[in-house]
Amino acid sequence: MGQSVRGLARDAEGRAIALVGGHKICRRTFDERAGVHWETLATCEQDLACCSPVRGALLVGTDSEAALLRLDETGVVSRVGGFDAVPGRSSWYAGQAVVDGKTVGPPLGIRSMARNADRSVTLAAVHVGGAPRSVDDGTTWHPTFAVDWDVHEVAAHSERPELFAAATAEGLAISADAGESWALHTNGLHAPYCSAVTFIGDEVFVAASEHHFAPRGSIYRCSLKGTGRGDVELTLVGGGLPPWLGGIVDTACIASSGKVGALVDASGQLFVSDDSGDSWALRAEGLTESSSIVIL
Repeated sequence: MGQSVRGLARDAEGRAIALVGGHKICRRTFDERAGVHWETLATCEQDLACCSPVRGALLVGTDSEAALLRLDETGVVSRVGGFDAVPGRSSWYAGQAVVDGKTVGPPLGIRSMARNADRSVTLAAVHVGGAPRSVDDGTTWHPTFAVDWDVHEVAAHSERPELFAAATAEGLAISADAGESWALHTNGLHAPYCSAVTFIGDEVFVAASEHHFAPRGSIYRCSLKGTGRGDVELTLVGGGLPPWLGGIVDTACIASSGKVGALVDASGQLFVSDDSGDSWALRAEGLTESSSIVIL
């Protein structure tokens, strides 16, 4: 009790994974004797931030040093040397901002990971280091878009392996070739700072605000029914979702599964949609310090 929980994800069998207390990798499971319970798969010294299943293992990103760990099926945790050797890594840097005369900002860390529909490509969002790409289940990695785009989250389409999206400080980035190339979009946004992103069907839903500490933010959507190439028009999401939310929707705080979408803002308001984002209902308030959402 009283421990932080972040990095919620689903493993290859659809079971929930959580990073607990900053250092434990836990999995929600069920058996007839114990019922539904959480088991600790491994404990790490590093501060853990996010995770993603790959073939025969779980990749776990750290919140400092931007290190990538691999938890194998035997419970052994090892550091991924290929991620340490990403070309251009020396240009990565920690986030930084000046608020009320004080310099603040998150450390150099891996904020999110995403794997495409056919499990051939994995992306890692590094703050601030771009979105390295792997085509061999996380063994080796190569850079994609510019480091200074300042990526906050990457997401993959659940059925179309060629489609990725990224929420960056410069706008919404979309790839139609499985992360090899990217186009940046800001058309329709009130501000370019994007902090969270997900796909619901053939549409992208992205959170935008003026900056990370903004007192309000909004959610926009755009359609990708075609190839995903060319400019896109982002429109404000309605259907019961307020035009202004209580602060930003941060990394991992918007999620989807099928037609269901959910998001939580910095003020702790939880909104849920069960019709592909066309209508939204407020389900809870006061969920302070929310870190992530997963829909099982």
